[in-house]
Amino acid sequence: MTQTTDGTQHVPDTARQADPFPVKGMDAVVFAVGNAKQAAHYYSTGFGMKLVAYSGPENGSRETASYVLESGSARFVLTSVIRAESDHARFLERHVAEHGDGVVDLAIEVPDARAAYAYAIAHGARSVEEPYEIKDEHGTVVLAAIATYGETRHTLVERGGYDGPYLPGYTAADPIVEPPAQRTFQAVDHCVGNVELGRMNEWVAFYNKVMGFTNMKEFVGDDIATEYSALMSKVVADGTLKVKFPINEPAVAKKKSQIDEYLEFYGGAGVQHIALNTNDIVRTVRTMRAAGVQFLDTPDSYYDTLGEWVGDTRVPVDTLRELKILADRDEDGYLLQIFTKPVQDKPTVFFELIERHGSMGFGKGNFKALFEAIEREQERRGNL
Repeated sequence: MTQTTDGTQHVPDTARQADPFPVKGMDAVVFAVGNAKQAAHYYSTGFGMKLVAYSGPENGSRETASYVLESGSARFVLTSVIRAESDHARFLERHVAEHGDGVVDLAIEVPDARAAYAYAIAHGARSVEEPYEIKDEHGTVVLAAIATYGETRHTLVERGGYDGPYLPGYTAADPIVEPPAQRTFQAVDHCVGNVELGRMNEWVAFYNKVMGFTNMKEFVGDDIATEYSALMSKVVADGTLKVKFPINEPAVAKKKSQIDEYLEFYGGAGVQHIALNTNDIVRTVRTMRAAGVQFLDTPDSYYDTLGEWVGDTRVPVDTLRELKILADRDEDGYLLQIFTKPVQDKPTVFFELIERHGSMGFGKGNFKALFEAIEREQERRGNL
C-alpha cells in the first residue's frame, strides 16, 4: 500500500478484484437545499470550487435545478426544487422542509453498478432504485441506489463509458467566479454519519454485510468525552480505503452532545460532516477565511504543549496557533485538521479540512479540544 500526493491510500488492483463490493471512490456528495443557485455561489466563493455542470428548466429539467461543483476529484451536487410533481421532487421538497439543507446522497463510483446493486440487495440492502441506464452524446451511465441511515441513500454510479461533464441531462456550465489559481482541496477524505442512540453497531454491521466494508477505527468511552458530553464512533471503509464512513452515536453524559444536537435539529439520522483533503491547509484556511468561511476556535492553551507530543510538523506551531489548526500524530505519521462552523443556520452540516502526512487516523488526540470547541458554540446557541 502506498500513499498518493492527495493524502489518500493506493491499494493494488488485485485487492480491488478480490473485493466482494469493489468501488472506485466517492462519485459525488449530493445536497438538497432550499436555493441551489445561492448555495452554488457560496461554495464557489467560499470553498473555491468550480461550477462545471448544470441541470434546470433551460435544458429540460422542469422540476429541479442542480449545480455541479468540483475541486480536484471532490464533487458536490446542489439541488433545489422548482415545482414538485414527481415522487423524487416531492421527496426533495419535503426533505428540505423537515431537515433544512443537508446531504441526501453519498454517491459511490463502482466498476459495475448492476453487480454492486445485486450484491447489496442479496445481503440485505433496501432498494431505492433498481439499475437503469441513462445516455446522451457523451455515452452511457448506469445508476442504481440503496438506502442507508435516515433518509440518506447511496447511488451506485458506473461511468466508465461516459465523458460528459457529469451525467446525461446536465450541460457544461461556466464558473460562477474564477476559482483560485491553486485549488483549496482535492478530494473527499471521509463522510461522517450521525445515528440515533444504540444504532451505531447496527449501521456498522450494515456496511460490513451489505457492502463488504471492514472496520477501520473505533472510538468509545474516554476517547470521545469531555466533562459535559460524549459520543461513540466506528469507522468503516472499503478495501482500498478510498471510501471511509465514520458512524457516530451519542453517549450518555451530563449534558447534550453535539450528536444529540444534530439529531434534534436535523430531525433524525443524517450526514454530519464532510472531510476534504488538502495539500496545503495553511493556504486553504487563509483563502477560505478571507472569503468569509467561519472556523471553530481553539484556545491558545491547546498549543502550549502541542509540540511536546506531536513533534515536528510541516507547519510551525506558531502558524498552527495563528490559524487555529489542530495537529495529531499516530504510529504512521501525522495530520493537520480544522473544522468549519455549521454552514447553514441550523447546527447540522459542517466541513473538515485535513492534510495527511502518513497518518490515516481521524485526529483522536484532538477529540477533546474539538468537542470543547463545539460545546462552546452549543452554549452560545443555548443548546448545551
